[in-house]
Order: sequence, then structure tokens, then C-alpha cells
Amino acid sequence: MHQPVLMYGCPVSVSGVPAPPPFVRLVGDPLRWRLLHELAGSDLRVRELVEAVEQPQNLVSYHLAKLRAAHLVTARRSSFSGRDTYYHLDLARCAEQWAHAGAELHPGLRPGAIPPVVLSPRRAYGRVLFLCTGNSGRSPMAEALLRHRTAGTVDVASAGSHPKSLHPNAVRVMAEYGIGLEHEPTHVATLQHQRFRWVISLCDRVREDCPDFPGHPGTTHWSLPDPNQEGDTDDATLPAYRGTAAELDRRIGFFLHRLAAGEGDPP
Repeated sequence: MHQPVLMYGCPVSVSGVPAPPPFVRLVGDPLRWRLLHELAGSDLRVRELVEAVEQPQNLVSYHLAKLRAAHLVTARRSSFSGRDTYYHLDLARCAEQWAHAGAELHPGLRPGAIPPVVLSPRRAYGRVLFLCTGNSGRSPMAEALLRHRTAGTVDVASAGSHPKSLHPNAVRVMAEYGIGLEHEPTHVATLQHQRFRWVISLCDRVREDCPDFPGHPGTTHWSLPDPNQEGDTDDATLPAYRGTAAELDRRIGFFLHRLAAGEGDPP
């Protein structure tokens, strides 16, 4: 009886043809691929995924469980409604697993660092608006990070549904990125008649309260918890602010690919 052998870390059949790596088999399922496609654009709830893929909830939940077991999708309880859960696709892990799958196909396709996106200063990318409840932490940090990452190429703003003073930890954490954060909290109502190419909500509450904007901008939701909930003092919440900034920086890195590809551009 023939024992299986390995080729580039992948099991090989008796015929010498390597079996597809687990990641490829996992995402090769048509329904799981559709779920990944939906989550690549926005964090979503189960009922929204059910509506998008037009499949029963129990089937969608089954495949989400498979994706969570592979650590491609994570779940986070909604900060707006405890009955809801938002699902998030870990794009960085997807990229890593995809690269490893490529290396198993051929050693010349080894994983490498994702090259940074450089946006052309001669192209108009439209305006981007980040929203959270207080406009005191998450959204001004996102605004500052996107402006910093694009060297001012992208016109970016932030606002909140219940604005309050800029949190000192937002300033402290942005200083760690080499960014001097100065921001005057803005109510979203003062901007709702302006045109944006993208509107990105950063908390579950503001997503429910988000007004309509003219011109049908592209919308996406990043379900990030409020870092202020992690403690009673500035020192206690500082790690949460650092974690929020790191997650924003990762997501913005992938969002730049969408901008460069022209997603959200008017037809």
C-alpha cells in the first residue's frame, strides 16, 4: 500500500498530483466563496448575509462556522444591540493563506509582503467620510491614518452622531504613528448634504443612525468596539486605543487597494 508523500508541504496522491491545500478546499465551496465576497466589502450580520446570498439561515450559519474554525472570519457582538453579531473577514490572514497555497502549487509563488499601495497625486479619488458615535476616538484616528497613509492625496473627513471632545488617548496613540492629531468634533448632520465617494461607519450604533448622503456613495461598515469601554482611566484605556489604531491601520491598508482599483468611482 502506497504511503502519501508531501510536495511543498501538500499531500500527494499515488499519481503524483498534489491534493489541493485545505485553504483552497475551504474557499472553493461556492456558498463560502459568496460569503467571503460579501464580507470582503463590509462587516455584516447573519440576516444581512442570508439576504445577500439568498440561502437559509441555518446553512449560512453552518458555513460561517467553518470559516470561523479556519480563523478566516471572526465574530464580534454588536455594541448597539446585544442580540446582533457582526462577522468580519480577516483579509490579512486570507492573504497569508492564499500565498501559502500558491507556494504549494509552485515554490516560485512563496509568500511575500503585500506591497504598499501608492495612490497617484494626479488622480481624483473623491472624498472619504469616517463615522463613529462620539467623533472623539475611532473616526478621527481613521481620518488621520488615511490622510497620513496617502500623504494628503485623499480628501478625508470624520464626524459623529453624538460628538464629544477629542480623547487624549487618541492623540497619544496617533503620536506613536508620527501623526499630530488635532480635530474639532463634528456632528454628522452638518455634513449630510455634502458629497462623498465613500462613507465608512466604525461603530454599530452610528451605522443604524447614519443619514443618507447625496450621490449614492459607496458604504462599508467596520465593526470596532468603543475603546473607552475598556477602563475608567486614560491609562486603563490606552491599550484599547492602541489596538483600535492597529486594526484601523490594517483595514485602511486594504481599503487603499479598493481606492486604487476605482471601487466607488461614479459610472
